Amino acid sequence: MGINTGRLGFLAIVQKNEIEQAIELLLNNDYSIQERTLLEIETDPKIKAFEEIDFALNEITIARRNTTSMIGVKTYLNGEYLTNYWADGLIISTPTGSTGYSLSCEGPVILPDSKSIVITPIAPHNLNARPIVIPDETIIELEVSAREKDFLITLDSRIATANKKIKIKIRKAPFTIKSILPNNESYLKTLRSKLLWGEDTRNESL
Repeated sequence: MGINTGRLGFLAIVQKNEIEQAIELLLNNDYSIQERTLLEIETDPKIKAFEEIDFALNEITIARRNTTSMIGVKTYLNGEYLTNYWADGLIISTPTGSTGYSLSCEGPVILPDSKSIVITPIAPHNLNARPIVIPDETIIELEVSAREKDFLITLDSRIATANKKIKIKIRKAPFTIKSILPNNESYLKTLRSKLLWGEDTRNESL
């Protein structure tokens, strides 16, 4: 059960002034369980930094390194070529991560129980490149081309440098993370609160 001690905190929905009430609901079994999808990464050759923990709750990101030049990310879905994204990078996001980095790059908000993954380009040069929502059973394969020999891969807050010759495969992890949702809260309520939806003086009379 996440307690928000920071700013937005979509996953940490309990505010600091609500801790006692949340614990009381927890002790009274007055809550539901949400299962959160994760993504796992496989690289060839293997990246040492991700050998022990090769999964992400929010997103896996491919990004340029130490350069102002864009990178190209050839993207394949279940073995079929999708496109080559020319951009600062590419975000592969879970529903949980859809309200994070992906959202700031104009990706869609996806409800936690959606069986989906979002691919969101970061500042794409090809302006017709748009975020795409795909089934979470899809296997994603990526190949990077760049002027520099290296690029960055991040799994949530963990980061590693990779050679552009590396091959990347991303899929849904074989396990989930279970989060507690007190029955006085809901994801839609959290969206309205965090994103200030409906906070407009024109709505005061409605």
